[in-house]
Amino acid sequence: MGFLASAEAAVLRGLAMALVPPPPPDITRWCEENIVFDERSPIPGPFRIERFPFMREIHEVLSPEHPAREVTVRGSAQWGKTVSLLNPTVAAWHEYGPLDSLVVHPTTSAATEWVRNKWMPMRRQAPSLREIFGEGRGEQTDTLFNQETMRRDGSLKVVSAGSPDDLAGTTRRLVIMDDAAKFEMTQKGDPEQLAASRASGFEDAKIVRISTPQIVGTCRITRAFDRSDQRFYHVPCPHCGNMAPLTWDNFRKSLDPERLHAAHFTCDACDEVITHAHKLAMVAQGRWVARNPRGDHPGFHLWRAYVPQRDWASIAVEYAQVMGWTGLTVTQATEEEIRGTVEAETEQTFWNDVLGLPFEQASKGPDWEALRDRTELAELGLFLPRGIVPACGVLLTAGVDCQVDRIEVTICAYGRNYRRWVLDHVVIPYHIGDAEGREALDALLKASWRTELGLRLQLDMMAVDEGGFTEDVRDWAKRHPWTRVILVKGSSTANGPILRPQQDRKANGRQVRRQKRGWILNVSQLKADFYGWLAKEDPTERGYVAFAIGMGDEYYRQITAEVRVLKRAPSGVMVSRWELVEAGRRNECLDTMNYSEAAARKKGWSAMTEGQWDILEAERSAAAPDEQGDLFDAAMPAVPLSVRAAAKAPPPEPEVRPEPKAARPESGGWLNNRREKWL
Repeated sequence: MGFLASAEAAVLRGLAMALVPPPPPDITRWCEENIVFDERSPIPGPFRIERFPFMREIHEVLSPEHPAREVTVRGSAQWGKTVSLLNPTVAAWHEYGPLDSLVVHPTTSAATEWVRNKWMPMRRQAPSLREIFGEGRGEQTDTLFNQETMRRDGSLKVVSAGSPDDLAGTTRRLVIMDDAAKFEMTQKGDPEQLAASRASGFEDAKIVRISTPQIVGTCRITRAFDRSDQRFYHVPCPHCGNMAPLTWDNFRKSLDPERLHAAHFTCDACDEVITHAHKLAMVAQGRWVARNPRGDHPGFHLWRAYVPQRDWASIAVEYAQVMGWTGLTVTQATEEEIRGTVEAETEQTFWNDVLGLPFEQASKGPDWEALRDRTELAELGLFLPRGIVPACGVLLTAGVDCQVDRIEVTICAYGRNYRRWVLDHVVIPYHIGDAEGREALDALLKASWRTELGLRLQLDMMAVDEGGFTEDVRDWAKRHPWTRVILVKGSSTANGPILRPQQDRKANGRQVRRQKRGWILNVSQLKADFYGWLAKEDPTERGYVAFAIGMGDEYYRQITAEVRVLKRAPSGVMVSRWELVEAGRRNECLDTMNYSEAAARKKGWSAMTEGQWDILEAERSAAAPDEQGDLFDAAMPAVPLSVRAAAKAPPPEPEVRPEPKAARPESGGWLNNRREKWL
């Protein structure tokens, strides 16, 4: 026999529950109660703030009860910004009460990656998130980028900074911008300002920027950090107790290429050595100190030296790889350190992802006359004649730019340690749509170039710009395998990877597949890196660029024809553009250099291991066999008659080299638009 409960008692209990205030918002508590790192994590097990003591104050500032309206977090990559800051902040705010939140990523692919691989796994694992949002399965399934709470009292919207329409027309009390430094200007305005304006209707809103930095002068996260109170994490010296931050300049002073495993800091007060063994205790006793107390909001900077996932030797090993230090062996750094270190592709990658600092790109090339004289007035034997390949392990590639009345081609050899040799630049006086122009490009693909020891090498790959005459270029390229000919198109973005595949799309804009032949180039990054390497004068230095003798004045004018300038957009954001140094100056040689490098990167120039370079060295540094044929023998049937006649012409007289103080050489005339002897 059952008894009915008192209706009055039920109502009173409901009222009492409604009047109970929610628990104080504590993001650190939320992390400890909900986050469990699985076996794939470098630190598996439950989240413990003792491992990340520097997180506690950041969590306090990100809390809904902290009065700060804006928060900036700038730092290196891979120290838990997403799992331990972004995700818990969204979760704790939704746990605190009804909320509409917004998370903005730089691209749609980045937003999808975060939802599927960062947010949804935590939503299914964390008890608090399962109660708020459900597991996202069965009847609880909702849209990927607009997730509603189970109580229907809030929602999480995820958008791309490149889709201004998705940012408009919504009001959110919590706005988090992830990887804010990679946001690009759109035709409808600045996505950072659009995102921040979504919270303008709330007095108690929170606007959070989290990112690794990018380029000095245009970096969004650094601009926000500079106007903040600039908090750095100070730790005590284990010997004298002096409080100071761990800085890259201090660490770099101790680096010894022969003892990378012994990398350490040095106390500025007592001059004692601080080793990695001291890190755990030091970081546990650290505290945040504001360098700019008058800043308008809290800002935090943290880099890899503080985090528990990696040791200090790994930073030293990565820097050694970036700088091209040779002789790195297992005796100098443990096998685990070498195996666990991902080689930084460029110095900028190391600066951004490891140090958490903005990188200062080269903004222009060296003086073209000084660059020319470095080759033309050098001692005999230091540089090679045009068309001769160094007898070492190299990748041989060509970059092609198509103009209305000509096709311009740069041929380069690329070796280990980011070194390159410019072999030649030729002008084909035909359009890519003409039969003669196509036959000439076919001939280049069939041709071979002689090394110093006489070995003949064909092009490993050719990269052709398809931006100007797309249909003609594609029609020619489809006759050759994509493993030898790729098509490239420069991007308008200054961020992102140097080389990424183009996407085929349907009429509705939906992506259907990635191309194997078509690639998008980050030409801004390519030019900045090239100009940085162009300034190096030591032939053995990492990234050194060597030129063949006799390239001519016009060639050097063109490869130094652009300069990077900073401009303020109408929204007030600083953006960078590459522009010609002077009106009327041509830049085809610089463009074809970029395309040639794209082909080399596609063949693995920036990713090959030392073992792979050794194999290539053994193959291409050998002497030529006796039966080796003459240059262009295989290509002659496909070359127009005028080109054959030029190829059979007697060799020119040896060039008289100028004395060191002789007058500067005049142009070799290679750019003349003539239809004979172009090759």
